[in-house]
Amino acid sequence: MRSRICPRLRPGRSRTISTHGESAEAPVPRQLPGDIRGFVNRTAELERLDAILAGDGDEPLVVSVCVIAGTAGAGKTSLALRWAHQIEERFPDGQLYVNLRGYDPDEPVTAQQTLHRFLTALGVPQGAIPVDEEASAALFRSMLADRRMLIVLDNAATVRQVRPLLPGSAGSLVLVTSRSRLPGLAIRDGAHRLTLGTLPAPEAVSLLRAVTAGYRPEDDADKLTELARLCAHLPLALRIAAERAASYPHLRLDDLIAELRDESTLWDALSTGDGEDTGAVRTVFAWSYRALPGSVARLFRLLGLHPGPEFSVHGATALAGGSVPRTRQALTALADAHLLQQTAPDRYEFHDLLRAYAADQAQRDEPAEERRLALRRVLDWYLHTADSAQGWLDPTRARLPLTPPATGVVPLPLPDHDAAMDWVEREYANLLSAIRTAEEAGLDRYAWQLAAVAKFVEAPSAHSDAWSPAGEIGLQAARRVGDRAGESLLLTGLGMSHSRVNRLNQALECHRRALGIRRELGDREGEAASLNLVGLNHFHQRRLSAAEDLFSQAIALHEGLGNSHGAGNALANRGQARYEAGQLRLAAEDVERALTAFRELGDRRSEGNALRVLSEIQRESGQLAEALDSAQRAVDIALDLRFSIGEAYWLITLGNAQRAAGRFGEALESYQRSAAVHRRLGNRNREALAWQGAGEVYRRLGRDEDAAAFCRRAAAVHAEVGDPWHEAAALDGLAAALDEKEPEEARRHRARAAALRARFESAEPPPR
Repeated sequence: MRSRICPRLRPGRSRTISTHGESAEAPVPRQLPGDIRGFVNRTAELERLDAILAGDGDEPLVVSVCVIAGTAGAGKTSLALRWAHQIEERFPDGQLYVNLRGYDPDEPVTAQQTLHRFLTALGVPQGAIPVDEEASAALFRSMLADRRMLIVLDNAATVRQVRPLLPGSAGSLVLVTSRSRLPGLAIRDGAHRLTLGTLPAPEAVSLLRAVTAGYRPEDDADKLTELARLCAHLPLALRIAAERAASYPHLRLDDLIAELRDESTLWDALSTGDGEDTGAVRTVFAWSYRALPGSVARLFRLLGLHPGPEFSVHGATALAGGSVPRTRQALTALADAHLLQQTAPDRYEFHDLLRAYAADQAQRDEPAEERRLALRRVLDWYLHTADSAQGWLDPTRARLPLTPPATGVVPLPLPDHDAAMDWVEREYANLLSAIRTAEEAGLDRYAWQLAAVAKFVEAPSAHSDAWSPAGEIGLQAARRVGDRAGESLLLTGLGMSHSRVNRLNQALECHRRALGIRRELGDREGEAASLNLVGLNHFHQRRLSAAEDLFSQAIALHEGLGNSHGAGNALANRGQARYEAGQLRLAAEDVERALTAFRELGDRRSEGNALRVLSEIQRESGQLAEALDSAQRAVDIALDLRFSIGEAYWLITLGNAQRAAGRFGEALESYQRSAAVHRRLGNRNREALAWQGAGEVYRRLGRDEDAAAFCRRAAAVHAEVGDPWHEAAALDGLAAALDEKEPEEARRHRARAAALRARFESAEPPPR
C-alpha cells in the first residue's frame, strides 16, 4: 500500500496496467496483417526504408515517422507490410495496425476511433477510454512512453487522421501509407518520406512471372512486357492480370493481351478523364470482371452496394438473396481473382478502387429494381440481427415492432450473450454506415429503426459519441415519415448521448421534447422514462427540488403501470437527490426500496449504484460499519461486471467510508485507485473528487501542506470544467488546511466558496 498519492496522477510508464485497481501485465499486440504472398522487387525502396532505422540494439530511432506515398494501386500497403514484417523483431513491444480508409466512399476512420482501438489493444478497459480525443491521445502517448512499438497507419488521407496517433518519445516507429505526400508531417513532425512510383518494366515482368509460376508454361518476355504496359506497371493491376492468366493456362498470352487492348479501347471511350494510371487500373478491373461467371459477377457488383467496405459471408448472402454455401463459393472465387481480400474467417473487404468500381458496375449492369431489393435485403439483415442482439444485451428494454424481413433474409442466429456481443463489436461500424445508406436511398423507415436499434446495442468499444450523428439522421428520418413514437425514441437516445459527454443543456432540450411527444401520444411508460431523465438532468445541474419532484412523478407513473425496474431507477435517483438535500431518512427509504426491486430483477449494475448511495447515507448517519459494507459490496459488483465507470466512482464512496472510520491508509488507496481509473476515463471532475477526498484524509492526519495541494488542484479542475458546487467544497477544504499558517488566504477561499454556493437553492454544503 502506498502512503500517499501525487496531486498530478498520471498513467505509469511501466509495462503494467491497472485493471480494477490491480496490476496486470500489459498485452503485447500483434496486429500486422499477413505478409503479401508472392511479393517481389521493390528492392531499392526496401533498402531506403532500412536506412531510416539508424540505431542498433537499444539505441533510439533517428526517424520515428515514415510516409510511403504513391498513386492508387502502386502497392503502398504491400511494401509497408513486407517491410514491417522484416523489421518487427526490432519492436519487442508489438505492432498496431489500422486501415484508416481515407479514400473509401464512406467516412474515413477518425483519429479518435483509432485511439479507441489502439488503447483497447494495449489493455485499457473499454469503459476507461476517454471520450475526448486530446485526452485519448495523451493517454496513448503515456502508454507508449517506455515501449518500442511499430505502428502502421494504412491509407491515410490527411494529417488530421495521423497526428494524434504519433508517440511522444523516441523508440517507436510510425509507418504511414497515403496517396498524398502529407507535407505537414514532414514539416512539423520530421517525417521521412518515400514516394512510390510504378514498377520499372523488368520488375513488373518479374511480378507477372511470380504469380503465374507453376500455372502456365513460361511466357515470352516481350509479351509479358506488353501485358505489364497495359497494366500501367501498377502492382494491383498486375496481380489481377497475372491471376487471370494463371487461371487460363492453355489460353495464349496473345489472346489475353488482345482482350485487354479491346477493353482499354472501350474504357477510353467511357473514360471521364481520369489519369492514365487510373484508366489502366479500371481497364484491368473491367477485363477481369467480364471474365467472371454470371453469378459471381452479380455478387461482385452487388457488393458495391454494401454499406461498409468489410462484410461477412452472411451479410453478403442477404445482399445477393442466395444461400450461404453459394455465396461463400462466389466470395472465394472473387478473392482468388484478387477482386476481394479475405481478412478473417468468413469476412472480406474491397480495395477502395475495386469497391468504387463494383458500385459503378452495379449502377451500369444491375436493374434499378434489383438494386433496390438487394439494398432492402441487406438493411433487413442488419436491422433484424441487431434486434436479436438487443434481446441478449438489453433485455429490459422494449423491442421495436418490426415488419418481417424480406423473403430469403435470415438474420444471423445469436445463441447467447457472448455471440451477440461479438456480432455487435464486428458489425457496429457497418450498422452505423447502414443508417447513412438508408438515408441516402430515401428509405426513412429503415434509417430511423436502424438508428434506434444501434443505440440499444451500442458497442462497448465504440467511441462514446459515435452514435450521435447516426441518431440525428434517424431523428430526421422519423420526422419525415411522421413516426412520433420513433421521434421520441431518437430524442431520448440523443439526450442520453449528450449527457454522456456533458452537453447538459442539449440533453435537457432533447428529453423535454421527447416528454412532450410522449404525453401527446398518451405513452405513459415513455412519459415516466422521460420524467426520470429530465430529473437526472436537473440533479446534475444541482436543481435538487425540481429533480426530486420529477423523480416522484416518474415513480408514481411507473408503479401505476407495474414497472418495477423503472420505478427502482427513479427511486434510486430520488434517494440521491434527497441525500444531497440532507433528507437522510427519506433518502434511505427510497434506496432500500430500489435495492429490493433490483435484487428481485437480478440487475446487479443498478444494485451497485444504489449501494453507493446507501453507503453515503449510512456514513452521514453515523452507521460506519454498514457504510463500509455497502460501499465494498458496490465495488465488488463493479469488479465482477468489469464496469470501470462504476468502479472508479464507487471507490470514492468506499474511500469516504474508510476516512470516516479512521482507516486513513485504506482511504488513500481507494482514492488513488479511483483517481487512476478516472484519469483513464477522461472524467476530470470525478478525478478531482478523488483528489479532494485525499486532501481531507491528509488534513485529518495533520499534514496540512499535502491537504492544501490536493484541495487546490481539485478546486482548479472543478472551476475549469464549470462545476461551482464541488469547487466550493474543495475551497472549503483548502481553507481548512490553510487556517493555521495562511489565515488571510483561508478567509479569501471561504468567501469565494460562500459566493459560489449562494447560486444554488440551498446554502448548505453537500454532505461529506
